[in-house]
Amino acid sequence: MRNVRTGLSAVPRGVWALGFVSLFTDISSEMIHSLLPVFLVTGLGASVALVGLIEGIAEATASVTKLFSGWLSDRIGKRKRIVLAGYGLAALTKAVFPLAVTPFEVLGARFADRVGKGIRDAPRDALIADITPLKARGAAYGLRQALDTVGAVLGPLLVIALMTAFSGNMRAVFAWAVLPAAVSVLLLAIGVEEPRKAGGGRGAQQPIRWAEVRGLGAIFWMVVGVGILFTMARFSEAFLILRAGEAGLSATLAPLVMVVMSTVYALVAAPAGSLSDRIDRRLVLAAGLTMLIVADLVLALVTSVAGVLIGAALWGAHMGLTQGLLAALVADVAPERLRGTAFGLFNLATGVTLLGASGVAGLLWSVWGSSATFLAGAGFAAVALVGAIAALRRAPPSIPA
Repeated sequence: MRNVRTGLSAVPRGVWALGFVSLFTDISSEMIHSLLPVFLVTGLGASVALVGLIEGIAEATASVTKLFSGWLSDRIGKRKRIVLAGYGLAALTKAVFPLAVTPFEVLGARFADRVGKGIRDAPRDALIADITPLKARGAAYGLRQALDTVGAVLGPLLVIALMTAFSGNMRAVFAWAVLPAAVSVLLLAIGVEEPRKAGGGRGAQQPIRWAEVRGLGAIFWMVVGVGILFTMARFSEAFLILRAGEAGLSATLAPLVMVVMSTVYALVAAPAGSLSDRIDRRLVLAAGLTMLIVADLVLALVTSVAGVLIGAALWGAHMGLTQGLLAALVADVAPERLRGTAFGLFNLATGVTLLGASGVAGLLWSVWGSSATFLAGAGFAAVALVGAIAALRRAPPSIPA
C-alpha cells in the first residue's frame, strides 16, 4: 500500500484534474447512453436495427478521428486546445438529446459526441505523459482510468434515482446530463496547465505514408486481424440494455445493467493488467474471449432478469480481462518509430468493424430475436479465440525480463 500511496502522491495536479474531467464526462455520457436505446425504441419509434446502426456509426466515428487528432497535437504543439475542443463539443451535444423528436437528430448528436471523443482522447493521453514525471506515469494513467470507471458506475445510478424522481421522464434525465458535462469542461479549462512544449521536445510528426505502413510487418497485421474478429464479437453494450428490457426490467431500472457491467469491469481490470505484465498477454486475452463466449451464451439462453444481470457481470469481466491487452500486443509487435501510426490504424480498423458488428447485431435481433444476436456474438468470439491462438503464435510472448 505504501508504494501505491507514493505513486499517487507523485501524480501532478493536472492529471488529477483530467481524471475528474473524465469522471464528470462519463457521468454525463452514461446518463444519456444508459437510457438512449430504450428512448429510441419506445419514445421515438426506432427499430432495433436502427439503434445498432446509430451505435455503430457513433463508435466508428470516434475511432476514425483518433487516427488524426494525436498527430495534429504533435504538429501544432498545443494539446490542451484540442482536448478542450473535444470535451467542449461533446458537452454541447448533450443539450440535443432532451429536445430530439426523431431518431436522426439523435444520430447527429451521437455522431458529434463521438467526434468530440475522437478529438480529445489521443491528445489527452499524450498530455498526461507531457506533465507527468516518468516515475509516476503508470500511476497517472491508472488514476485517470480509475476515475473514468467511477463515472461509468455513478452515471447509471444517478439515472435510476432521477428516473424515480421524474416518474420515468427520460427527457428530464437527459436535460440534467448537461450539468456534469459543463462541469467537466470548466475543470479542464481552469485545472490543467499545459507545459511550454507539449511535444516533450520531440519534433513534429510527418504525415502517414504507405511506405512506412508496409514496414509494420506481417505480425502487426495479424494482431489487427485478431482485433477485427474480437470487435465483431463485442458489439455495442446498448444491446445489453435492450436485453434487460426484454427480460422484464423497467426503463427506470434498465441502467442497472450498466452498473453491474462497469463495476465488475472496474474490479477486474487492474488485476488483469498487472497479470498481463507477469505472464504471456495472450493467455489473459484468451481468458477474456472465453469469458465473452460464456456471457453471450448466458444472455442468449437465460431469459430472467437475474440471468441478464449475470450475463452483464460476465461481459464486464471479459472487458476487464481484455481492455488494453490488444493495445499492449500492438505495442509489442509494432516498431517504436511507427507505434503511433500502428495504434491509429488499429483503432481505425476496429472502429469500422464495430459499425458492421452493431449493424449486424441489430439486424439479427430484428429478424430472429435477441437470442440470435448473442449466439452470433458467441460464435464470433469462438472464431476470434481460435484466430488469436493461430495468428499470434509467432508474436512475442510479452513476458517481462
